[in-house]
Amino acid sequence: MDADVVVVGAGLAGLVAACELADAGCSVVLLDQESEANLGGQAWWSFGGLFLVDSPEQRRLGVRDSLDLAWQDWQGAAGWDRLTLPDGSPGPDHWGREWARSYVEWAAGEKRAWLRGQGVSFVPFVGWAERGDGTSGGHGNSVPRFHMAWGTGTGLVAPFERRIREHMAGGRVFYRPRHRVDGLVTTGGAVSGARGSVLAPDDAARGVASNRDVVGEFEFGAQAVFVTSGGIGGDHDLVRGNWPDRLGTAPDTMLTGVPAHVDGRMLAITEQAGGTVVNHDRMWHYVEGVRNWDPVWPGHAIRILPGPSALWFDAHGDRLPSPYLPGFDTLGTLGHLRRSGADHSWFVLNRSLVGKEFTLSGSEQNPDLTERRYRDFLRRPVTKVQPSVRAFLEHGEDWLTADTVGALVARMNELEPDFHVDPAHLERQVVERDRQVDNPFTKDTQVAALRVARRYRGDRLTKRAYPPHRILDPKHGPLVAVRLRVLSRKTLGGLRTDLSGRVLDAGGRPVPGLYAAGEVAGFGGGGMHGYRSLEGTFVGGCLFGGLRAGRAAAAALR
Repeated sequence: MDADVVVVGAGLAGLVAACELADAGCSVVLLDQESEANLGGQAWWSFGGLFLVDSPEQRRLGVRDSLDLAWQDWQGAAGWDRLTLPDGSPGPDHWGREWARSYVEWAAGEKRAWLRGQGVSFVPFVGWAERGDGTSGGHGNSVPRFHMAWGTGTGLVAPFERRIREHMAGGRVFYRPRHRVDGLVTTGGAVSGARGSVLAPDDAARGVASNRDVVGEFEFGAQAVFVTSGGIGGDHDLVRGNWPDRLGTAPDTMLTGVPAHVDGRMLAITEQAGGTVVNHDRMWHYVEGVRNWDPVWPGHAIRILPGPSALWFDAHGDRLPSPYLPGFDTLGTLGHLRRSGADHSWFVLNRSLVGKEFTLSGSEQNPDLTERRYRDFLRRPVTKVQPSVRAFLEHGEDWLTADTVGALVARMNELEPDFHVDPAHLERQVVERDRQVDNPFTKDTQVAALRVARRYRGDRLTKRAYPPHRILDPKHGPLVAVRLRVLSRKTLGGLRTDLSGRVLDAGGRPVPGLYAAGEVAGFGGGGMHGYRSLEGTFVGGCLFGGLRAGRAAAAALR
């Protein structure tokens, strides 16, 4: 035996699990197919949003939240329909629901204090993501819950990277980058190690696709193996192969929101060792993707986090109906657009709205937050256009500007010649919306939603809900159109695990010696989100999964 535990994957869930195990006195071999430059994995690139319930940040902004309300929202979003099998035994959703309840309780309890203890602090403004499908018990956040960490994803990774390096110096963690696991070792029916290929050194920068040249082999034995290797978002063939009919057809053209190493290969490898993958068909992809003008990995895309004012049109120039409004129902909008017969859609708005309401997701797109430049962050509301957004306006292939609707639509048709938009048809819809802005008795759902957003202090102070005005008002010009495409991101199904993170076999029994956490486990139980996310729950799911499974395994190994 080379160590007490082998952890496969040095992303956030793997770092947290390894820290908990090492803190408890276990020796850990930490394996990852990428170089040391990628320590922290996909989470490093994230916006760092975290789902918290009834936090001090919420209360200071006048937001009243509760565990009961959050759990109601979570259940409405999840829509679990696979809780039991015909014989009455637990179905594929059973453990996902158990994990979800435990996670929401953590988000309303220990989570914030635990993160503060790691050195994580929060931006004072709470975002209101996934505002829902317009029903009380359905999908969506009833209140703002999206808490942004100072430092974004890099700030969330940093405390655990520091702890890992301390354990490395103390001889408790043995980190082995460029070690790709090709199989799990079993002895007497129990998982007892991992074997694989040593890859050639590669000095590529973080996130850049690295070589897969094999220069050796390895095998490490242990009492237990943790799989924390992430999802399938970097492999479009896997995404399309698991694409569900309920979301229409998979896009022919898809952008990539994760580095290439997010390849899902450990799912099949873990199945070969006796684990079970459930809910293959559940996934979370964004429809507000734009190609990065300065890409890091192949097909690198950035998601626009829109405010409530942008008008959303399909490829034919038809305005999207409620509840498919910007920031309301990601998966519902994805399904609606996948039935439009095109792989793209459009935001149409003006420069004032782009400057005030558009935020770009990702640590590298928000240097003021990532580098904790507090004064720069406080200047956001008075800055006409944020530098990262301005760079896309100037260089992005998907971003178009013009002074008139006719000129703007001409540029849209030039960019997408196979889908002709009638300028008169589009202009009529914009004018109709503008008349409702001037009408206090509006019947336009989106204009009404904008007014609700303006009543939330956080949106009003940050200008995320800019004062209502006519999109065609020349004082706010020029007009802007942004071509949007599907951006691959998260895997919501995965390895079925119990509340200790133990991987379960086809009969629902723990596979001895085998644990999983993070996205590879559907963020817990093989699907704690069900069909939809409330946002702020992905990096949080990695934190919670690594923490809970790490603690459970450490206790079992003592």
